[in-house]
Parts: sequence; structure tokens; C-alpha cells
Amino acid sequence: MIIACPHCDTLNRVPQERLTEQPTCGKCKQNLFAAAPIELTSANFINHAHKSELPIVVDFWASWCGPCKSFAPTFSAAAKAWEPQFRFGKINTEEQQALAAQFGIRSIPTLMIFKQGHVIAQQAGALPKSALDQWLQSYC
Repeated sequence: MIIACPHCDTLNRVPQERLTEQPTCGKCKQNLFAAAPIELTSANFINHAHKSELPIVVDFWASWCGPCKSFAPTFSAAAKAWEPQFRFGKINTEEQQALAAQFGIRSIPTLMIFKQGHVIAQQAGALPKSALDQWLQSYC
């Protein structure tokens, strides 16, 4: 399985049966699973959402958005609970306007699950932990 490093964005090949064994990046030697959302930008989005074979759950958010701020701890907790089944990333729509426009983000927070460049699921609005877990479970 090809996985992008959350620290240096390098693509790594990891046998699927070793995903739970704390694999490390061949380049920077850090863990491939940080158990925390990574910041996605136009510079690293392709490696994480298109080239990586691991599905990535993306939270489109903005710093001025109250629901986004209240949802952030839930999203972070999901990253800890769900890796390595999913990677979790956040896109600040204020700083990454091109990415937000590319995916037609009209309201925030918006969640999308990408698998090898394709959007396989989308959800608008903040979710409570139980609803987020149920939503993710349906795409495992």
C-alpha cells in the first residue's frame, strides 16, 4: 500500500499487514501515523488525496467559523481512533481558496472522504462523535 508521510509528504510503500506495526517513513524516519489530522495545502494535497492508497477524511474549515472550532476536538479524536483505516486532514478554506473552489465548498465545516483522488463521500456540517463514527464505519 502506498502511504504519504504526514511529516514530509514522501510516498512510502507499506505492506497492508504491517499498517498496525507503527511503520516509519523511509525518508524522514518519523511514524507514518501521527494519530492527528495533518494540514493539507495545494502543495501536499496530491500526495495525500490522490497518490496515497489510504482513504483520507478531509475537514474543510475556517478560523472564524464557530461550528468548525467546536468540531475540531471531535475530528482530532477520530484521527486517533480511526488511523490506520483512514488518514485525517484539514484544509483551511481561507488559506487554500483554490482547493475549496475546486471542490465547490459552499458551507463549512464540510467533510469529504477521498480515495485515490475520488470523492467517495461528503457530509456538510459538524457531526457529534457518534454520528461521525457511524459515517466513517459505512466507508471502511
